[in-house]
Amino acid sequence: MADNPIFAYWYYHLPNFVLAALMYTLLGRFILTFFVPPGSTNYIYRAFTRLTDPVLAVVRPVTPLAVPPLVLVVFAAVWLFVARLVLLIVLHGAGWAPPV
Repeated sequence: MADNPIFAYWYYHLPNFVLAALMYTLLGRFILTFFVPPGSTNYIYRAFTRLTDPVLAVVRPVTPLAVPPLVLVVFAAVWLFVARLVLLIVLHGAGWAPPV
């Protein structure tokens, strides 16, 4: 089991996977807003909203108030991408990053 790089570097892969899933869920929410009206009972849109609302609550204080809610979703996806990049840089700097 230690030969598998997924298990050997779980401390990188697990947070990276969670951040990636949230990032792509935010992008999915952004795309769905063009097809589904706000407050819709569509279960996919409600799931995307429920999963990403905590992320938006964290991103809102560090994003200017002039940014509309729809653009805030894109900003949140960018912030999550930056978080994934910082995770990789920090682990690489510490010598803990998985090999390429």
